[in-house]
Amino acid sequence: MGRRTPLYDTHIRHGARMVDFAGWDMPLHYGSQLIEHRCVREQAGLFDVSHMTTVDVSGGGARDFLRRLLANDVARLTTPGAALYSAMLNEKGGVIDDLIVYALADDSYRLVLNCATHERVLPWITRQAGGQRVTVREQTDGAIIAVQGPAALAAMQGAFGAAAAALVSLPAFSSCRIGDWLVARTGYTGEDGFEIMLPADAAEDCWRALVAQGVRPAGLAARDTLRLEAGLNLHSHEMDEDVTPLEANMAWTLAWDPETRHFIGRTALEELRQRGGYLTLAGLVMTKPGVLRAGQLVRVAGSPQIGVITSGTYSPTLGHAIALARIPDIGAREAVVDIRGRPAPVRVVRPPFVRHGKKVYN
Repeated sequence: MGRRTPLYDTHIRHGARMVDFAGWDMPLHYGSQLIEHRCVREQAGLFDVSHMTTVDVSGGGARDFLRRLLANDVARLTTPGAALYSAMLNEKGGVIDDLIVYALADDSYRLVLNCATHERVLPWITRQAGGQRVTVREQTDGAIIAVQGPAALAAMQGAFGAAAAALVSLPAFSSCRIGDWLVARTGYTGEDGFEIMLPADAAEDCWRALVAQGVRPAGLAARDTLRLEAGLNLHSHEMDEDVTPLEANMAWTLAWDPETRHFIGRTALEELRQRGGYLTLAGLVMTKPGVLRAGQLVRVAGSPQIGVITSGTYSPTLGHAIALARIPDIGAREAVVDIRGRPAPVRVVRPPFVRHGKKVYN
């Protein structure tokens, strides 16, 4: 038996197929991954993401500490509620984890990290905080619920009435307080939606209220196809401690200015950027029958380097196979994937593949 979120019994009542995910008992689906995927694209779906690691960093030195710890710059968070996506790097520039950091009030921040990296990330943060004027505290008594899809706002308004009024004008990648909840306009699906951080004892009532608005529970399987269509990275696939943001289509998260900000891993990244020649992350599209899977090798004409698919799947929205792959950065538009010894031609595109339910790649 793995760890259980506050919504475990709720998933069982909904008929979820439960699986182990990084030591947690989590719902894979509630009968149909395809229906859940399409529901998020067309209406709204409900995810339990309480397995994510939540860490609060506070104290007079919190801002300076995070400016060194993270590759993106928390100085950009100028108002409470603002959020940004960042990587946490090791000295080699490899990605220990990717995360969202939220600015709270009074020199405090909230980090939401992956659950699969928990055993490495918490000790890393604690070691880096040694001797700093900061307090690092993991939140273990809460839950996180994500409601995603074009009908997400209407569902929140229907479920919570006047309390949800502030969400109408809440910008993307920002958050606000609703009582003791922190509600963020963020997500992992390529759709509009919200992630609700709330006390564990309030999770079941929140879930029930959203289901009553017609929001369909969705599991890990749909979450993965949705994030891949949206071109969103998954740790241990698109990046890890041996892969840098430059190689994972995350260069946009690197705040190089000011030059005086020496975040962990910066020196290694500057050297790699100057040296060049590294593989970079791109999208692959295969419209003929076949399945693209992680680990398949990719060859691009004109380069001796061999690439590899990091994540691949059948896209329910597009009706054909898509993948993210690390390949030579030579501007190629065509490549060949080795599928069990059979060469399969693919198009090279710039992700994402789908945004707000529509094809967006060229």
